[in-house]
Parts: sequence; C-alpha cells; structure tokens
Amino acid sequence: MPKQPVPIVIFGAGSIVSDAHLPAYEQNNLPVIGLFDPDYEKAKALGKKFNISVFKDPAEAAAIQNCIFDLAIPPSAHHKVLELIPENSAVILQKPMGSNLSEASNILTLCRQKSLNACVNFQLRFAPMMIALKDIINKGLIGEILDIDMWAALDTPWSLWKFLEDLPRVEILLHSIHYFDAIRFLVGNPQGIHAKTMGHPASKISNTRTAAILDYGEDLRCAVSINHNHNYGRKYQACELRVCGTKGAAYLHLGVNLNYPKGEPDKLAINLGNGWEEIELEGSWFIDSFGYRMRQFQRNVTREEKTLISSVEDAWHTMALVETAYESSAGPSTKIPTSINSVKS
Repeated sequence: MPKQPVPIVIFGAGSIVSDAHLPAYEQNNLPVIGLFDPDYEKAKALGKKFNISVFKDPAEAAAIQNCIFDLAIPPSAHHKVLELIPENSAVILQKPMGSNLSEASNILTLCRQKSLNACVNFQLRFAPMMIALKDIINKGLIGEILDIDMWAALDTPWSLWKFLEDLPRVEILLHSIHYFDAIRFLVGNPQGIHAKTMGHPASKISNTRTAAILDYGEDLRCAVSINHNHNYGRKYQACELRVCGTKGAAYLHLGVNLNYPKGEPDKLAINLGNGWEEIELEGSWFIDSFGYRMRQFQRNVTREEKTLISSVEDAWHTMALVETAYESSAGPSTKIPTSINSVKS
C-alpha cells in the first residue's frame, strides 16, 4: 500500500467499474473522488451507490489535479480522453491499449508527448496465483522453463456484452490478451507467433475460439488453446495454465472464467519432484487483482516504488503480439501436398 493514497478519478461507469474497480478500491481503502460517463444517469446511480461525486462533462473530470485518472472505457476512446488529460498526469488504461497496434502506437506516442506516467490494467499479472508463480519462476524453483500450456474449454456468456456483436476482433483482443500478456510477464517476448482465431456457428460473436503457438526458439514450447463454446456442462470444462521446467512444474486453475460471473476459487499447485502441493492463496484474480494493480501504480506515482509494471511502453509489446496473432490468422497456412505430383524433388 502507498503511505498516502492518491485520489482516483474514473472515466467509465460500466460493469467492470461497478463489479471490479470500485469494490476493489473500496476494499483497499483507495479513495475515488470523481466519476464520469457519457451516460450521466448511469454514472449518477453508480456514484450514489458508492458515495462518489459525478461529473457531467469530461473536461471537468480531466481538470482534477494531483490524482490518478482511471480510464475504464472502450479502447477506441482512450486517445480522445488522453488528449483532455493534463501533461505529467498519472493514468491507468483498462486493457486493451487501443483496438489495434496502430491505435496502441498513437496512444504511446501521445503519452510520451505529454510526459504521462501511464500504465495498462493487465490485471492477471496481479492475481495472487500469478504473483506467486512469477516468484516461483524467479527463484528458480522449477528450473529453466521448457513448456507452457494455456488451455480453456468454457461456456462464456457473451450475451452479457451485447456491444461485442458488432466488433471484428473479440477473442484475442479482449480475452486471450490476458494470457498472452501473462506469458510475456513470466518468460518475456516471443520471437513470433502462429495463430488461428475463428467464430462458431452458434455464436453471434466474430471470434470465440483461438489456437496459437508462441515461438520462443528451440527449447521453450508455448501453446494457447481457447474454446468459449464448450456448452456441455461444467464437468469437463477447464481454464488452466501449466508451466513445466527442468526441476518441476506448476499448475494454475483460473476460476473466474468457470461458471462466469460467479466463478470458482483460483488454485496454484507445484510439483518439485515429491508430488503435487497446493499453495494457499490470499485473494483471487477477480476482484483482488484490480486493487493490487492500483496499489502498485500508486506506489510508483508516490515514488515509493521505482518500477512500473505494465507501463504503456511494456503494454505496447503485448499489443504487438496480439496484432501479429491476427495477421497470422488472416494469412495462409502451410499447404499439405495432395498427391505425389505436388511434392518438390
């Protein structure tokens, strides 16, 4: 926690704010002093619930000094709001950082021009299970990482977010981006990616299934396989990350995505050669990580902590990975010979 919390002004009054940001900040005694949303009545109702002042005009909200601006708004709106915010301000952006790499690049350029202390809310990095896993890897407990498998077979209730039906990019940009970013957090940037993302005949969403191989060279194998259309009951659904090294392995159960939005408890287990041991966790990805993300940013803003995790400089690389995944998906696959006559000698 920062010694003296910095007041927060939030742009956005959607479900992510009402269900995660505000409860998490309240839980961590982080003061929210103002709220703006284009839907003033929605903002006013949320402000009343959490006893927060509501602004009618975005410029009025952006004029608040000595605060952290929390932009929990659609990615396409990031740049426009950042233009309103004064130079040298502290800003946190809800992921993703723009809708594509071009927008992310424009956001990064603007943040540099205005000398903004800015980061992105890639909050899976701050989930207790992920913090513990990062510590386990950094201490060398499971040795050199050789295999990473992110696998999900879910029945995601896309109907909760009607606005997604009109978007050309959904699964990777808004969901698997968490996994791509977390993998980067654990083992750094891949050299490249092979990916395919697609929709489902029973879904109105443009893409709900993804398979990807992240290229880390000849020693580390990394695969991401996500299916949001596994609607055959909870028994064989899953959302899990497996990390294997030269000395041991780790297993993560990402509970929030199962039986969403109620979810299940997160789990972390490790095997260092003497069988599996479950690690006791305090808190979960949803909602505790939102508070931990803000606390780390606050400590950076108050100069109590030098490193800023998920800065816009770093987040740009996650956006580059996402963009390249879409480019890979749109490109041709390596064709398989169909006859002996098509085989090159």
